[in-house]
Amino acid sequence: MAKKESTLWNLLSTLVMITFFSSALLGGTYLLTKDPIAEAAAEKKNFAIKKVLPGFDNHPGQESYTIQSIDQTGELIGYPGLSEGKLVGTAVETYTMKGFGGLIRLMVGLDPEGKILSISVLEQKETPGLGTHITDKEFQDLFIGKNPGEMPLKVRKDGGDIDAITAATISSRAFCDAVQRAYDSWKNHTKKND
Repeated sequence: MAKKESTLWNLLSTLVMITFFSSALLGGTYLLTKDPIAEAAAEKKNFAIKKVLPGFDNHPGQESYTIQSIDQTGELIGYPGLSEGKLVGTAVETYTMKGFGGLIRLMVGLDPEGKILSISVLEQKETPGLGTHITDKEFQDLFIGKNPGEMPLKVRKDGGDIDAITAATISSRAFCDAVQRAYDSWKNHTKKND
């Protein structure tokens, strides 16, 4: 087999062919995995809604609505849970960027009066073994039954009544921030729409 001469044209054509095939392979992989990834995300969201709301007989995902964040930094999503046509609670998909690892996304269940029913962590990148304790039931239980409208959610270091996770005060503060944002934004939205 004859060896090709190393000219600029030969090098460029080889590079273009490699780039084309790599792009085609990457695009094909994206098309094959796009739907399963979207289905898994929707299933995770539906599971979180079921976890944070009491028994409901509607389809909250199909009746969702957008809630403007109280601090005007983005949008949250409200998922109303109804039982026999009566509102039993609203799951609010909320977030904060104040985590040690950045973004934390939560699903917060609120009863019609604003008390916290339950919380589910959708996404977090906190420090393993420290900040990841925000996913622990024991930490989340500190919030259950509280009404953030009566007393803002803060860790004890900041004058609140939430015990921060040892060595993870930033993550604890961020969790409080996301839950408070859910309540404040939901409350503001319900006032405007009453």
